[in-house]
Amino acid sequence: MKDMKTLCDRVRQVAYDIHVYHGHGHLEKAYENALAHRLSKAGLIVKQQHPINVFDEDGTLIGEYLADLLIEDSLIVELKTAKALAPEHEAQVLGYLKSSRLEDGLLINFGSYKFEIRKFAWSENVQRNTAVGFSALLSVFFAFFAVK
Repeated sequence: MKDMKTLCDRVRQVAYDIHVYHGHGHLEKAYENALAHRLSKAGLIVKQQHPINVFDEDGTLIGEYLADLLIEDSLIVELKTAKALAPEHEAQVLGYLKSSRLEDGLLINFGSYKFEIRKFAWSENVQRNTAVGFSALLSVFFAFFAVK
């Protein structure tokens, strides 16, 4: 996939279609499987529960975590089945992006009657030029909310 915006748009539409068809109330794994199935069927490279390396600031490998979905080796997708997205869900995605040094992530909640999706982007270059602190992190990450 050449364009990240196009990729995110495709994932968002497929996730929305799944939410319309299945509704809210299933376990997270059911939505993960459905999204992986439909995106693979659409010709995208999708890896479920894929290990992502976590690096310290000097580049030292310090561990790994399992991404719910890694799409086209460039987009982390974190799925939730909560009443509503919470700040700790956002912090999880932001931490994954920073530690893994990947740039783009989606946070999708299938647990609400209302479809929720948020897009996050991380840039290492911008981080180096900003002050350290919570407000700096917020300025680095761009969240786009698409609620249908």
